[in-house]
Amino acid sequence: MNLKQLSQMLGLSQTTVSRALNGYPEVNRETRERVLKAVRETGYRPNRAAQRLATGKAGSIGLVMPTAPGHPSDVHFSEFLTGLGEEALRHDFHFVLTPADPNDEVGALKRLAASGNVDALFVTYMRGHDPRVDMLKSLSMPFLVHGRSFGTEPDYPYLDIDNEAAFYDATKLLLQLGHKRFALLNGPIYLDFAIRRKNGVVAALAERGLTLDETYVSHTPMTDEQGLFAMERILQLDEQPTAILCSSTVLALGAVRAINQAKLKLGEDISLIAHDDVLTLLKPENFTVPLTTTRSSLRAAGTRVAERLIGEIKQLETFPKQELWKTELIVRASTGVAPAE
Repeated sequence: MNLKQLSQMLGLSQTTVSRALNGYPEVNRETRERVLKAVRETGYRPNRAAQRLATGKAGSIGLVMPTAPGHPSDVHFSEFLTGLGEEALRHDFHFVLTPADPNDEVGALKRLAASGNVDALFVTYMRGHDPRVDMLKSLSMPFLVHGRSFGTEPDYPYLDIDNEAAFYDATKLLLQLGHKRFALLNGPIYLDFAIRRKNGVVAALAERGLTLDETYVSHTPMTDEQGLFAMERILQLDEQPTAILCSSTVLALGAVRAINQAKLKLGEDISLIAHDDVLTLLKPENFTVPLTTTRSSLRAAGTRVAERLIGEIKQLETFPKQELWKTELIVRASTGVAPAE
């Protein structure tokens, strides 16, 4: 079925049908829903090239994905993309994923913006003093940052979780349980979320006159293998910690293996809190000892990023420029009272 046939079936002009499909605000809601219902029932798909000529829009949002031999893949990223893809599908939008050398992300973003293949850009895995922010601000194209850039003026559109507050609250809980010796298994040291989570731990400890010994901190890719290695090293130190904070349930998976291998009882000899991104294949309640977590869904974040960008492209509604989501602290069996000295 083509546009002319769809228009005749609905008794509407081709212009009205086209404007309804492209989200023009002058088409009323009842007509738009009627057109979209017919599209679903008939399987009609607009001609992308014609649509682009008519609207000046590509119907796509873009992302640069750093990749290189030895560059680790990340289960967290796929969860985020799933949410983004679900929302894009609802609006018949595409997203363009451009691979790039990790040292050329700024250049790759510039080329993607200039290609005419996308209407908006988003970036993720933000770093402290991230050079991508200033570059995006220089473009005449909508963009959204998933995360923030520590040390950069926050004058750009973003969606983030309050990582510092999340790990401050988690540390406070462990302090209330009597713990004094802490370890942190964190993400890569240059990433914004890792900087803020560490700051949250340090701030909570400082209120009790305690410090976070760098010997008990690891910054690694967030894999179970790295969690295992980091926890094994820390447990071999002269003074074992009694409280562990992990930046991901994936890191915690390895950390718990090391704890079990050391014949320690989780929730009794040692307590652990992890951040839960609500990963489909790794649920903290299904660990042998269910994990206490700070919780925020990466899939929901991906959905919201797509919703905001597509809404801005189509001018469907006004969104807040900046969103900072609070995490939920869920207490389970992996946290307990500090063991007697």
